[in-house]
Amino acid sequence: MENILQTIKDNKLIKKGETIGVAVSGGQDSMALLTYMANLQQELDFEVVAIHVDHSLREASAQDALFVINYCRKNHIRAYKFKIDVKEISAQKGISIETAAREARYGVFESLIKKGIVDKIALAHHAEDQAETILLHLFRGSGISGTRGMELEKRNIFIRPMLKTRKNEIIKYITDNEIPYVVDETNFEDTYQRNFIRNKVLPLIQTRFPGAVGALNSFAKACKEDDDYISSQVLDDLLIIENKKTVKIPCSYFFNSPSLYSRLVFKALETIGVYKDVEKKHIDIIKNFALEAQNGAKIKLPMQVYVHKEYDFLTLTNDQKEKKILSVKFKCGSFEVENFGKVTIKKAPTLEIKDDVLLVDGKKLPKDAVWRFRRDGDYITKFGGGTQKIKTYLSQKKIPLRQRENLPVLAVDSEVFVVAGFGISEKVKIDETTKSAYEISVI
Repeated sequence: MENILQTIKDNKLIKKGETIGVAVSGGQDSMALLTYMANLQQELDFEVVAIHVDHSLREASAQDALFVINYCRKNHIRAYKFKIDVKEISAQKGISIETAAREARYGVFESLIKKGIVDKIALAHHAEDQAETILLHLFRGSGISGTRGMELEKRNIFIRPMLKTRKNEIIKYITDNEIPYVVDETNFEDTYQRNFIRNKVLPLIQTRFPGAVGALNSFAKACKEDDDYISSQVLDDLLIIENKKTVKIPCSYFFNSPSLYSRLVFKALETIGVYKDVEKKHIDIIKNFALEAQNGAKIKLPMQVYVHKEYDFLTLTNDQKEKKILSVKFKCGSFEVENFGKVTIKKAPTLEIKDDVLLVDGKKLPKDAVWRFRRDGDYITKFGGGTQKIKTYLSQKKIPLRQRENLPVLAVDSEVFVVAGFGISEKVKIDETTKSAYEISVI
């Protein structure tokens, strides 16, 4: 673990005064990184914040979240936890569980950065993870851009301080410092591609080639150096950037070497916000389309990217909707939500129930309740008792689908207490004991 500090310093991964969110699952790697980073705060003058994402894939996931939060409380580390329904996301999008989990997890990380809660996210990937990634990319048919592996720093927001650290060093650090951790039993399920490489393929390779992990990491470093040089030869001014969602590439450039036009496509996709899931087969599809398609034709790639043939140019558009973010503390006053309306909160002069106004018992409402948009896994307590998924609740309220993504809810973690303009939880309704209340209205 001694090389982590040097890795941070040599690559300037952390600046003074930054808030670094550490992604913490509760397992060995992330608990080691969290503890090490927490102990480094004073020396490098930054703040550590723990970020735990519960994927709702295991019965023990709630206990894992509690374990992380309790560890952070004991060690005076600020922590945030989030709950997402990965199976539902997977079903809705028609993607694998692995992909859905990664997309949702990184969605949480990026929203925290956009809100300014953290400056960067530290990920607990280590040298063995890097070796697995390279093998995975090779087996998927990736070119040199994939075999360069994971970056120490990506987009100036994701950092991997342990990328040069071996797993045995992490285990020794955990043991020497008596750091607790949880075991995710799904890590041993070989149905997941990465687990199959981790548990079967890489160990088998190491029986014949003991230095395989180090060799694969050295290979990744060489690939990065070559890839960076070739990429530097690609002319950025060949891209015509219309806006952050649309970019054009001259079709004539696809007569050049694949080493050049493939990197131009990568740059074009990054320009419109696509950073992952781009494989060699997609580059080949785009190249053939550029050279053979008729004017006016279009194709759709898996990443919600449309490619249009427009005379002498290819136009790439990103149709992914940017997720809106809402985070407003509960207090008297007003705030506006685009495509929804103006939400007003004020002290109720009386406890008289009125049309189009929701009355909430002020003492029953948790002090840390926040207005936000609804999330997968949200639930509400119905009148009369019993909880209900917010998705079902909104359906029963006959709220149109087009309104739901802009619908503010007042919640703590995954529990919803108020659905603006539509209803409240049993837990915060007024009764004979209520002395003061808030009026919540929507225009």
